Amino acid sequence: MPPRRGAKVTHLVGRRTETEAVEQLLAQAQRGRSGALVVRGEAGIGKTALLEYARRAAARSGFRVESAVGVEPETQFAFAGLHQLCAPLLGRADALPDPQQAALGVAFGLRDGVAPNRFLVGLATLNLLAEVAEEAPLLCLIDDAQWLDEASAQVLVFVARRVEAERVGLMAAVRDSDEADIEHFAGLPALHLARLGGTDARELLASAFHTPLDDSVRERIVTEACGNPLALLELPRSAQAAQLAGGFELPDVRGVPHRVADSFQRRSAGLPAETRLLLLLAATDPTGEVELLWRAAARLGIEPGAAAPAEAAGLFQIGTLVRFRHPLVRSAIYRAATPPDRRRAHAALAAATDPLLDPDRRAWHRAQAVQGTDEDAAAELEHSADRALARGGLAAAAAFLQQAVVLTPEPAARARRALEAAHAKHDAGASDVALELLGVADTGPLDALPRARLDLLRAQIAFHTRRGSDEPTMLLQAAKALAPLDAARAREAYVQAFEASFHAGRLAARGRGLREVAEAARDAPPPPTPLRPVDLLLDGLTLRFTQGYEASVPTLQKALEALRHDDSGRRPDHGRWLWLACHVSVMLWDDESFRALASSAVPLARETGALSTLPAALNAMAVYLVLAGELSRAGELLSEEDAISRATGAPPLPNARFILAAWRGRQTEAADLNEAVLAEATKRGEGTTVGSSQVSLAYLHNGLGNYDQALATATQPWENDEFPHSSSALPEFIEAAVRAGEPERAEAALAQLDSRARASGTQFALGLAARSRALTTTGPAAEEHYREAIERLGSSRMAAHLARAHLVYGEWLRREGRRQDAREQLRTAHRMLSDMGVEAFAERASRELRATGEHPRKRTVQPTDALTAHELNIARLVATGATSREVGGQLFLSPRTIEAHLRNIFRKLGITSRRQLRELQLP
Repeated sequence: MPPRRGAKVTHLVGRRTETEAVEQLLAQAQRGRSGALVVRGEAGIGKTALLEYARRAAARSGFRVESAVGVEPETQFAFAGLHQLCAPLLGRADALPDPQQAALGVAFGLRDGVAPNRFLVGLATLNLLAEVAEEAPLLCLIDDAQWLDEASAQVLVFVARRVEAERVGLMAAVRDSDEADIEHFAGLPALHLARLGGTDARELLASAFHTPLDDSVRERIVTEACGNPLALLELPRSAQAAQLAGGFELPDVRGVPHRVADSFQRRSAGLPAETRLLLLLAATDPTGEVELLWRAAARLGIEPGAAAPAEAAGLFQIGTLVRFRHPLVRSAIYRAATPPDRRRAHAALAAATDPLLDPDRRAWHRAQAVQGTDEDAAAELEHSADRALARGGLAAAAAFLQQAVVLTPEPAARARRALEAAHAKHDAGASDVALELLGVADTGPLDALPRARLDLLRAQIAFHTRRGSDEPTMLLQAAKALAPLDAARAREAYVQAFEASFHAGRLAARGRGLREVAEAARDAPPPPTPLRPVDLLLDGLTLRFTQGYEASVPTLQKALEALRHDDSGRRPDHGRWLWLACHVSVMLWDDESFRALASSAVPLARETGALSTLPAALNAMAVYLVLAGELSRAGELLSEEDAISRATGAPPLPNARFILAAWRGRQTEAADLNEAVLAEATKRGEGTTVGSSQVSLAYLHNGLGNYDQALATATQPWENDEFPHSSSALPEFIEAAVRAGEPERAEAALAQLDSRARASGTQFALGLAARSRALTTTGPAAEEHYREAIERLGSSRMAAHLARAHLVYGEWLRREGRRQDAREQLRTAHRMLSDMGVEAFAERASRELRATGEHPRKRTVQPTDALTAHELNIARLVATGATSREVGGQLFLSPRTIEAHLRNIFRKLGITSRRQLRELQLP
């Protein structure tokens, strides 16, 4: 929406609030506080005008300004929008670490290499923008962002959520419509442009047109435009002079954006035929390359002079690039063209596109030029899909394959391509479309193996989208079908059936639980050689639920060992089974494997930029750290997990937060988490989450001394022998039963704990068994068990349980009247629990100490108490000697942001150097 003609560019009519928001964004970026702003609204409402206002204001303030425009046909080309924005900045890419340089190079098709994770591309983009902004503040403008390709949209939203101190401003204009996919931009600061009021509409109309208007005509234009600025400017241009002088067509019932598009169509309709065809060529090519346009035009016999009438009509301009007056011009022209003319335009562009420099765009144009089917065009698209996958463009590969299916004439080839397209769509997160493609594949002739793969994918999609009670059966049927055809894939399908049944847990439908899956898995084909970790997992889980816990331990321990030492965790299937393996390690009380598996996942996800899996890895590591007594460190990881989940748009994972709140004894926080977790888990049919929540509540209530409640919450996970929660519930159940006056129930649980602990053989398991045995033993004989528990747990990594062993030993000594001995144990327990932040259990120790006549010491306030969890995480990493760039690489932040946090950390701690930070004793 332009300002008044002849006036100085200072404001937009009716947009003072919005321009002030833009100026505030620029002022903050100039001061080193980066930010983002999404401008939303219907077509023609003034989004582009506000971006242009930002461009001019930024240029006056010394900003460097770069821009990109989303174009609907470009949505199939991975990282196309991002490349458009970053291409002028790549001269600074040599300042990035090598993996980030490689990620950008491969993503932009500038070099060969392994497909990069898109969040590694995001980190590289963030650091590239930060590098450029070191010279001058940088403003990035993205118009029509709803038409960005998915990979570019995800990266730019990630960057928008991670910028902090880089002197970078990002603005994106997003059209609100049923056709636009805008969910990527949810949660970012937004401005919604409303329609102009009557006074502002009249002012804008008067500023743009000097032709005298009758009052009735002006009011009809204002009424017709409904406050849409572009309509106010464009609708009168389509009217005849006589209409402006004495009348105007009646308002149309259609929405204003359609009216504006119709006006552009009417203005182009009166142009010469070859000019209209040239406009269509330009609208069909999203690159805006002038030479490409003229090469394609020459193939259609269009002379250069054909551009003049369109330029005179204000529809487009040809300079260094082809630019349309407004994005609606492009879409209006393309949509108004007849299908034969569209195919002619695509064919000309395909012929004019260099097959060596841009084979994928050529293949796409060629495909759109086909009427009916064409095997050669379909094969080209299949090759393009392979190249897209090599660049990390899952969505692009899926789109190429989906179009290839449409063009394939031969039914068997069409079914094969539909199956591959379904896999690509599922991997890209479009499960609904994947199911449609599976329907296409299902109708074609398929051999036995592709048919079994189809059934497996259908079951996997059902598990991914529903996580209900039917999925274990579907996965088992797929596994059985695969067994004689592909033994390795069949065995993986059986493990996936275990996963599905594990998720359903106690909410699984009758006959579809873990035991039924295990019975079916007995028929799995023999494993291939050499044995893979997944093969050991399958055999061990089958034994667990057919022959019992003790019988399964040796095989499952071999599986964990294989995963721990499997090429340093870098085999492709390592991450695939890591989640399940962590639960196995919890079931076996294998603290060494739990630590190794959880801790290996975090650096691997950081190194590869796998932000889709990093939150889960941080979550698992946080659970381990809570049990190891490092609650502060667990809180740091959960702070990072929360920030990354927000940056990627994923929901936060609740279970580690719940466990942390429970061990801290924070009843209100735990109750709120429990309510939210149970509601969601019950709705989805995830019984395992219900079991995990009950174990967390048992921790909480045992700490608070609410033993009846602890017993009630620990009962179901133990009595149902829930995997893996029964192992965690057993010691809590026994302590609660003893304290609640139900020793018979405690004895029954202890028998099972003893047997399983001996089978496991870890110091952690044997220590928990000894502590539980001591609690159920009366008289002097208990002391030997308490001492054994402290010795064994002291040899394990689970310091929180060791501290609790000192606590219950001290409680027993006080009841035995051995006050001095009790004080020694209770002091140790209180010190350990207080330092860990295990507040409720620490208060239990405090009460016991007071009962012996001693006042427990208060925890000394530490300088680091003033730091947030995020700052403490940064401080800890810097204290290891890591540079700001290295810390930023780990936390997916720019070095400049790390430096800004360091200044706050130094101020809070009263220090001035990294050396002093290294000398501090960080908790």
